[in-house]
Amino acid sequence: MNESLKAFLKRAGIYHGLHGRYRMFLLWLTIKRYRQRYARYQGSGFTCNFCNATYSRFVPEWPDAHIASAIAQHEVIAGYDEHVYCPNCMSKNRERLIRAVIADRIELRGKDVLHFSPEKNLFRFLQTQASVVTADISPGYYLTTDTNVKQADATSLNFAEKSFDLIVANHILEHIPEDEKAMREFYRVLKPGGTAILQVPFSTVLNTTIEEPEINDPAKQEQLFGQRDHVRIYELNDYLRRLAAAGFETEPLYPQQLAKFQRFAVQEKEVVFLCHRAS
Repeated sequence: MNESLKAFLKRAGIYHGLHGRYRMFLLWLTIKRYRQRYARYQGSGFTCNFCNATYSRFVPEWPDAHIASAIAQHEVIAGYDEHVYCPNCMSKNRERLIRAVIADRIELRGKDVLHFSPEKNLFRFLQTQASVVTADISPGYYLTTDTNVKQADATSLNFAEKSFDLIVANHILEHIPEDEKAMREFYRVLKPGGTAILQVPFSTVLNTTIEEPEINDPAKQEQLFGQRDHVRIYELNDYLRRLAAAGFETEPLYPQQLAKFQRFAVQEKEVVFLCHRAS
């Protein structure tokens, strides 16, 4: 889309709504195509824990060539894999993993949940069992997921202290220049005894987190961080340190603890970060 037209539509307040509907149309076409293409793999293997469809192969996703070098060089665990999208509902591997962990570890019924930058399948699952508030800095982008999504800046949340039993924010913090401020805000609005699931791409081979919080150069961001709107790649232990500094008692679930969820086609090297606020 022409940038001047995009700017005009944003000023008019209709860009995200139009773009969201366009994305929904593309998703419908994509699901239709993959259901046909993957029909021959149906019947055994991986099971989607959202739609219960079973396939021996899920849809892969690999980084484009122009971002692959940064991801490969730093061995970033970022969600790319051989089995990423369910061919039947297009749920993503990271959604399926979070659903599995929540079902296994967290009681949802009667709880208050903040779902930041909400994924559609995960939101629907949460909504069946809990009272869910969705939020994002650009809420219009998510109106096709939830028509009541709230406008919220993660570094200055407009929610009262101790409001939520569970916070889910999948791959948000790597976008935010003041990430530690956002962590403190998530901690502030979490109830004592509550849990925040704060997933990020990370590396175990870096010596420290690499970041340029003030960068605004999409081409350079792709080169450095593997995505045009990322400002860092976390080193795993540094990420845990930052969470602790924000007040969280973080319980990392490592791949060996998550192996039982491989039947849902989740990423083998992923770590789930259960960030608790003490009672």
